[in-house]
Amino acid sequence: MTALPETEPTETEPTETSADDTPAAPAAPRRPDRRSLALMLLLTVLGAAVVLLAAGQTWAHGSVAFQGTRLKVSASGSETSGLPGALALVALAAAVAVFSVRGAARAAVGALLSLAGAGVAASALVAATGVGALNGKAARAIGLTRAAATGVEHTLWPWAGALGGVLLILGGLLVLARGRDWPGMSSRYDAPGSAAGRPRAAAAKRATPDRESPADLWKALDRGEDPTR
Repeated sequence: MTALPETEPTETEPTETSADDTPAAPAAPRRPDRRSLALMLLLTVLGAAVVLLAAGQTWAHGSVAFQGTRLKVSASGSETSGLPGALALVALAAAVAVFSVRGAARAAVGALLSLAGAGVAASALVAATGVGALNGKAARAIGLTRAAATGVEHTLWPWAGALGGVLLILGGLLVLARGRDWPGMSSRYDAPGSAAGRPRAAAAKRATPDRESPADLWKALDRGEDPTR
């Protein structure tokens, strides 16, 4: 019998793995920036509170001559201009809306907050030197259609209102700069049919065992098992 020639075993060359084949580690999720969120809330609430407080104070006072006597007249911030107080309420509503929106909508809310602060500051600065409201109070005091108050003096409250407007502007700019890193409203408040509520509903459905059919119940009774347990 002729012997077959022996064949040398072939060595298997090791496969080289490059560093590029190594699966990349998943990136760590970005942590919510709660400090800047708290700072935005502080700036907005403080700015709105300063504006509303200033609106109830005297912004200008003077006097008007009537039958040989001089009557003192004064005008508060709300009588001088109702715009600062209204815009302060708009700013508070915008700060609350930040939690319920994301993305471009959150940026739009930040822009609205900044514009409200700019309107407060501008209207307060105009009222810091204006006398229209005081002249109107003087005319009503003497029963005329027009009158000019004399010895007019302005207080520092209009400047306090302008400062509150600046705080609102800073709050809005903070939303624009850091709002993308802030948490939003929890998904538990979403409607069941919404896109955010679907993953949770699907997970609950997977976790719930399927209900047994009547045939399975009869089979369990035949085996001597109690299907009600």
